[in-house]
Amino acid sequence: MEDMEVERVSLALMDAANDKDPLVQEQVRKSMLTLGEHQPDKILSMCQDYLVKHPKLCYMGDWYSLGYIFRNMIFFRLDAIVWYGALPECYPGHHAAHAGHGKARQHEMGFLICESILEYLANLDKAPDPTVRKDTFSSEIYAAYDILFSNWLQSRETKLRLTVAEALGPMSHLMAHDKLEEQLPRLIPAILSLYKKNTEHYVISKSLCQVLDASVNMGSRLLETQLDNLLGAMHQQVCAPVDYNNPPTVKNHNEILRCFSILANTFPDRLTGFVLQRLDNSNERNRIGSLFYNGDEEAPCPCHYEATTAGQQQQGNIKQDSNKVKKVMVQVISAMAHHGYLELEGGDVLVKYIVQHCALPDSVTRNRLPSDPEDVTNESLRGMCENTLHLFTTTVGRMAHILWPGLLEYMTPVQYTNAMTPLCKSLILLGNKKKLAKDTSFMIDFNGQVSLPTPYVLLTRLLINASFPFRGRGRGVPSLNLLGVLGPNIHSNTERIWGEEIPALVQYLEESTVESIDMKKWEESLLEFLSKTVVTISDDRWTCGLVVEMTKYLPSYNLFLEEKSFLYKCIGVTLRQSLNKDVVRTQLHEILAIARHSDPIEREGIAVGVGLCASSHLDETLEKLADFGKSDVFKKASGIFGLLKDKNDVDIEKMKSTLILCYGYVALHGPEDQILGRIEPDILLSISKHFNTKDLTMKLSLIKSVGLIAQAGNVCARRQEFIFPRKQELLGVMLDFIKSEPLDVLRTPLRQQAMITCANLVKLDPVLNENENFDMIRTCLNTVFGLPPVEIDKGKDEEVLDFQQREVLYGETFRALQSLLKNVLYRDLSPDGLQSIFKHIEVWLSSPRDLERERAVKATSELLEFYLENLNVKNMVSFHNLGALLGRLAPRGSDPQSTVRKEAMDCIYTLLYIQLRYEGYALDYQDESVESLIMLRDKLDNPDHAVLYRTCSELTKIISKRLPQQQLNTLIFMLFEGLVDSQPNCARASSVVLNTILKTRGAGLQDLVPEILEVLHIRLQVITEEQVKVAVGQSILILATQHLNTVVNTLISYPLPFDNWSCEMWLALGADSTLASQIMELMIEKLNVMVPFVEKKESMLRSSMARVATSHPLAMTCALREMMLNGKTLTAVSGMFPRLFSALLVRVGSSVGVQLPKDINSNSIGLEKKPSSKTALHFDVCGVAVEALRILLARAQLDDVVKPLDQDGVWEQMKDPQQHAAGITLLARAMAKHAGPRLPEIVESLCPSLSNIYECQRITVTAFFSELLNHHVVTELMMMDVLMNSMMERISDASSTTRMLSVRGLGNMAVGSPEKVNKYAKELLAAMSSGMEERDDPSKQIALEAMSGLSKVLVYLDKKNVQLLVVYIFMKIKPFLESENDEIRSASITLLGNLSKFGSGEPVFKDQIHNVLVSLLLHLNDPSPEVVKACKFAMRECAPVMGSSQITAMFQNHLHEDRGLHYGEFINDLTKYIIQDFPSMLNFYHITVIQFFKSNWAEVRASAAMFIGEEMHS
Repeated sequence: MEDMEVERVSLALMDAANDKDPLVQEQVRKSMLTLGEHQPDKILSMCQDYLVKHPKLCYMGDWYSLGYIFRNMIFFRLDAIVWYGALPECYPGHHAAHAGHGKARQHEMGFLICESILEYLANLDKAPDPTVRKDTFSSEIYAAYDILFSNWLQSRETKLRLTVAEALGPMSHLMAHDKLEEQLPRLIPAILSLYKKNTEHYVISKSLCQVLDASVNMGSRLLETQLDNLLGAMHQQVCAPVDYNNPPTVKNHNEILRCFSILANTFPDRLTGFVLQRLDNSNERNRIGSLFYNGDEEAPCPCHYEATTAGQQQQGNIKQDSNKVKKVMVQVISAMAHHGYLELEGGDVLVKYIVQHCALPDSVTRNRLPSDPEDVTNESLRGMCENTLHLFTTTVGRMAHILWPGLLEYMTPVQYTNAMTPLCKSLILLGNKKKLAKDTSFMIDFNGQVSLPTPYVLLTRLLINASFPFRGRGRGVPSLNLLGVLGPNIHSNTERIWGEEIPALVQYLEESTVESIDMKKWEESLLEFLSKTVVTISDDRWTCGLVVEMTKYLPSYNLFLEEKSFLYKCIGVTLRQSLNKDVVRTQLHEILAIARHSDPIEREGIAVGVGLCASSHLDETLEKLADFGKSDVFKKASGIFGLLKDKNDVDIEKMKSTLILCYGYVALHGPEDQILGRIEPDILLSISKHFNTKDLTMKLSLIKSVGLIAQAGNVCARRQEFIFPRKQELLGVMLDFIKSEPLDVLRTPLRQQAMITCANLVKLDPVLNENENFDMIRTCLNTVFGLPPVEIDKGKDEEVLDFQQREVLYGETFRALQSLLKNVLYRDLSPDGLQSIFKHIEVWLSSPRDLERERAVKATSELLEFYLENLNVKNMVSFHNLGALLGRLAPRGSDPQSTVRKEAMDCIYTLLYIQLRYEGYALDYQDESVESLIMLRDKLDNPDHAVLYRTCSELTKIISKRLPQQQLNTLIFMLFEGLVDSQPNCARASSVVLNTILKTRGAGLQDLVPEILEVLHIRLQVITEEQVKVAVGQSILILATQHLNTVVNTLISYPLPFDNWSCEMWLALGADSTLASQIMELMIEKLNVMVPFVEKKESMLRSSMARVATSHPLAMTCALREMMLNGKTLTAVSGMFPRLFSALLVRVGSSVGVQLPKDINSNSIGLEKKPSSKTALHFDVCGVAVEALRILLARAQLDDVVKPLDQDGVWEQMKDPQQHAAGITLLARAMAKHAGPRLPEIVESLCPSLSNIYECQRITVTAFFSELLNHHVVTELMMMDVLMNSMMERISDASSTTRMLSVRGLGNMAVGSPEKVNKYAKELLAAMSSGMEERDDPSKQIALEAMSGLSKVLVYLDKKNVQLLVVYIFMKIKPFLESENDEIRSASITLLGNLSKFGSGEPVFKDQIHNVLVSLLLHLNDPSPEVVKACKFAMRECAPVMGSSQITAMFQNHLHEDRGLHYGEFINDLTKYIIQDFPSMLNFYHITVIQFFKSNWAEVRASAAMFIGEEMHS
């Protein structure tokens, strides 16, 4: 067979050797033997490599068989591989580069061969050749050993050393005994020395263990000489830390323990002495290592006996040892128990050790990771001890007689309190086992075993354990179950009653958790269980014995005050059942005397116990309390030393506190048929003398005691009528206590206890009056709602409570307040009763502090739920304060705090159901709209303001649907108050709710509109949020859309001048263009018909009349002004501009020179009738109208009109009576230039005013029309006829000013529309002529306008229209030539010049020119430049008519307006031409000139003289 084929077949057979079928294994063995006989070297090499790669296969029988058959060849090969440097060429490690690795592999092969031989020998019964013995290989093994030990063990190669050491172990078993004995002094030290040279110790320890085992088996005498070195090295190894995540360290530890076990069998005394010596070492590792050996279950019996001594020694070090040491100690004790050593003397000490560690407290660092991963926590050690105790109970049968009843010894000492659960469980198992087996040892001889606690103490202890059932890792259920097991041992009569009661108690606990259990109910159940037990036993002697033992047991619980408090209650229950009065007195005296009064929990327990006793022994209890109050312990030092506070005073105050509490519980538990008669004379008399105390403890006790007395009174009042005469007095004391507490900190339960007491007192008769209720509620709310957050404590550091304590105290305080409020409400469960409380809470609902609002709304929610739950509607009654409550709560739906929003929604939900109940709906009725609030509530989690406002709007719609009409008023006015809420969001929400209500229900509020507007006006004065102001404006708009006339009339009636807030209201009305148009239309109509002013005497002393404005038109003008300030009125203004302009223009005219009335606000309504900040002193009637007109033009976007008027001060002119017409003229001029298209409608609107009875209005309109005629736009827009007719009508007006303006307007037509002059020539000439003849014209202004106008008209008139009237007109002009008024002289002379062109060729006109020539010549030197210019113009125009070419040429050359004139020369030259051309006129001229010597003007007189002189000279 080829080599490759042999290798392939061999490897396949080797793999098949692992088959589980024995037949397959046998066939593989035979095949391998056959191959080995033919090619032994090849097969053995392959087997070696295969075994190295698969070390677990080296113990299989087939390989052993193969090794034996080829043993000669194997040992030859072994000899070859151990001989230093002699490696067979066929071995794979022959290459020099792999020498070290090759050696290691060869030694591994040697190890495998030795192991195979040993395994073969150990299984000779299954071996192919049973005759093989150890000595068969001894010579070859020793030869190999010698080479390995002498040459390779000290190699520098670590792996080689370990491989050699590994091989030496099994070799020691195959060596001859004499050779091994000879080598031991060298071999053991050599192996031990390897510990220092190598980090991996497992191989060394395993080899050492095999060497020791071989030495012991052959009975070596030299081994003892090596013990010291061995034990020292082994101890170091056993003390080394064991890493359970690193398997080699664990294996090493186990091998060392086996070494100890091997030596212990041969040298027990030496070994035990060594271990005990090491246990005395304080080093933790040393002690752990020593205990590890003691705990080895393979250790021989003598060592375990000594381990008992070691365990006893550990008792002295229990506190000093670490938990690591203790853990090993527990393991030792467990091993000893399984070997029965705990049954020996001293075993009880080790049981105690276990129990003590079952009582370990939790580690301080239980929530932190240990710095040392090997650290053993108290919890893990305690759990280990509990498991050990359980194992003792269940698996070590011989321990039963030790543990029962021995474990009972540990039940009563308080140091084992934390071990109650495992102790009870073990005792339950033991007891039930003995009980089922009917073992006589189940019944315990307590008298014979004096170390055991008495049945009284056991009952007491187990009851106390059960009082706090979840402490001590759930000790309640085991304690009760143990009590059931011990029943016959406690008392023979208990078995039946406990069989019924205990399972029920256990079931309740099993169904409860530490969070869910009602501790008060549980405590009452246990006390009731005790009471039933005593009654069932029905042995007063036993009862007295129990109470005496209970009292003796009290000091044991000085460190467990809550349990001690429960024990006092147990004593009280037991005394209650006792018939022995002497025992009752004695025990009451005892517990009062030995009590530690300084602790509040203990004081409470004593008091409850005394009270329970009083339920059957009232007289005896009150007697002992009175004796205790008079005892020497209450007497203070007297004399001068009494001035200083004695050091025991504090203790005395605490004892007094106990006594006070006792009286309270006596009242509570005393017999109902006796206690009422004892409250006043005995109980209150004893405690009331302490009401003035300053001591906090005594205050708390007094409060609690009074509350208990009140509870007692309430209980008795259910069966009989009871009026408590001192109720008000005691309430006053409680409120004084509350008021004494600081408002900015909560550190004591005083106010909480006081409120609970007040709540109990409130339920008693007589009923408190309104003032008493008011003071009590206000005081309690102020002292609770105003507290800072629980996270903040402003007190001194030494007084500060931790957060959890503060949190509990806060919660209890708020619950006490709720209890008080509910009791007050229950006394008057009506809308009025609810309102009497809510009026105190509502001020907190709008507090700027989040926490205060949260507290207030939470209190409101609970009150309303209580109200609904207890409401019993017998008659159809009105829930009259529904609107007020909703008005306060609805805005909170947008509060910044989510909790407030949700609680407010809950309140509204409850309120609406209360309303439904009042409407007659059943308690279980569900309204669909109200139920939808639940979905709305979920939306309140979203902090987005827009979402919250929408939610509030939806909420309001639901409220509107359910709210009775009679409640609407109250709701609205409450919402008004919400507009100034401290929280901007809530103020906005108030406006949202208000506007939604007004939209849906506002139509029915006609009668309330004035009042609503008045309140809104007041609110606007304090609203700071701009959005809320806008919303208020929206409210006014909504009202106006529903009640337009009422809103307008109301606002018009507000005091003038309007204050800023009235202005804002009017401004708001301008926000809606449609509504604004309606309001403006309404005002225009009223302005057109209302009297703008009245005439009154200026004073009693003067007869002159003054115009005084009427208030309503003035107010309307102000209103229009404010409305138009709103930019949103643009549409309305644009649509109504002509009418608005006309109305305001007329209003301006009506206001000129009009005064404010002294009683301007005599007709105002709703508000104070006095001027606002805009005082009447700065309030101008005409100014308001002018300003309104200006705002109108600006709002109509006529900036081109406004701008020049502003620049020229036209507005001021309009207000001035003397310049008013001029101002209106300028306004008309600007309108004509820049607002032409608007004029036709304006003119149409203004025309009716021309026939108005008020002169001022006619003047204004005429002035406006007059100026319009000055512009061609009139013709363009076809307004000429209208305006001309208007002017012609006004020619005959009663007002001279109107006539004057109409004449001016007619003259202006020639400028504006000259093409129309001849059309109206007849009318114009007639009007002008009439104007010049005006008799009722003292100032000749009409004549002036007539002449000026005629001058304009004549420019465009045809000659035919004027020719016949020339002389007539000339004659009308002539009188004005010498007028004292410069303007009239100038106008008349100018008219003369204009008229002259129509007189050409007319002799008559020529004569008239000669008649006035002298006057013209003299006025060329007139003092008025305008007159001089007019003269020059007229003379130039008239010259052609005179008929002298020389004079005409002279006038044309010299008389120019823009040139100066040398008057003397001019006259000199002129006279010469006159003499030449008109000699016949000289005499007329002389006569005429002489008349001017009397002229009013010196210049004219001088000119006259000059003219005469020149004429005479010529």
